[in-house]
Parts: sequence; structure tokens; C-alpha cells
Amino acid sequence: MSNSQHIRVAVDAVVFGYTSKEGLSVLLIKRKIEPFLGAWALPGGLVGNEESLEHAVERELKEETGITINYLEQLYSFGQPGRDPRNRVISITYYGLVKPEAFDLRASTDASDVAWFNIKKLPTLAFDHAQIVNTAHSRLKGKIVYEPLGFELLEEKFPFSELEKLYMAVLDRPIDRRNFKKKISKFGFLEETTEKQELGGAGRPGNLFRFNEAKYFESKKNGINFEI
Repeated sequence: MSNSQHIRVAVDAVVFGYTSKEGLSVLLIKRKIEPFLGAWALPGGLVGNEESLEHAVERELKEETGITINYLEQLYSFGQPGRDPRNRVISITYYGLVKPEAFDLRASTDASDVAWFNIKKLPTLAFDHAQIVNTAHSRLKGKIVYEPLGFELLEEKFPFSELEKLYMAVLDRPIDRRNFKKKISKFGFLEETTEKQELGGAGRPGNLFRFNEAKYFESKKNGINFEI
């Protein structure tokens, strides 16, 4: 059997965004080259001969969307023959979760447009990118039950309902609100303040909460299981 190979290596990024109003969204680019000209896809591209995988995915994100993310976690390798009609391409994929309002989007290079899409209203995606998004979403849903998320996504002080919304958006299902508050409070990284939530209408305002940064990152480092 010949060991001759003609395989290219690419990187793709699944960048999830979260806001209280919009819920969970995915960052997509519109392709301005073939194949799949005009289709929406994940930002990404081929790895340069002298590049690390991490540098390549950071470069592609910057070039195609205009954003810079400090940390993306490696997700999975997708290498099914025929996934790219041009060549045999293996994609090393990454994912992360950010605040969309923290970035100014700007399409360039292989992208004619860039936008956030609600995860429940995604357009038809190029290549096997729908499978990649589904894999990333499953990984994120699994991760959120053993590692605390929210410190980077919520305001410094927030009503507890905002943390509940975050978890329900990522998990894509309702949660037992009473048990959730009991379980997450016992870890000690969530502190209740004396400041009140501002309400636009009638009702009794609840207290705001904040994360204890030291305890939060200690819990994140050790790994915890919320069993939500």
C-alpha cells in the first residue's frame, strides 16, 4: 500500500456568543470564494507551513471576522474524505464562549460578511460545519455542568435570574430553579450583595449577586459538578 499523502490541515472556530436578550448565538462568515460561494460558514482556513494550530485559528478569526479571542479550546478533528470538494482536508476545530458586544465585527479576506446567528435559527452551512457546530454545542452543554461559566459573560453585579438564563440558554432546556440556586450557592463563589435590581415595573426588586473571583477560579481549576 502506498504511503503517499496529499492531505491539507485547516482550522475552524465555533465562537458562541451569549447575551441575556438574544440567548446563545454562533459567529458565522459569508464565503466570497468557491466552493459554497455566498454560503454561511464557520471562520477558518488552512494552516501555514510555519504556523502553530493556535496561531492559525487566531489569525483566521482576526482576518475573517475582525475579532481577537484570548482563549479557544480545541474541540475535535474532522477528516471525513470528501468534506471539502477541492482537496482532502482535515480540520482541527476550536470553540469558545464570549460576549458579542465586546467585539466590532469586520469581514475581510475570504469573507464578504460576518454576523451572529441565534443557534436555533442557523442558516444552511457550508461543508460539514453544521456537524461541527452541533459537536461544539454538545461539548459546551457537557462542560457547563462541571465547570462554572458566567464570570466572563455577565455584568459585575447581576440578578440571579441572569445566571439562570445563561444556563438555560446553553443547556437548551428548563432547569429546576430552586435546586439550581441551592446547588450553585453551596460552592461559595457566588456572593449576594445588598444592592437591589432595578425594575421597570411593579414588583419587589431582588438583591444583585457577584462572583468571588478567587473562589470562582479555584472552583474552575479543581472542577466541580453542578448536577443540574
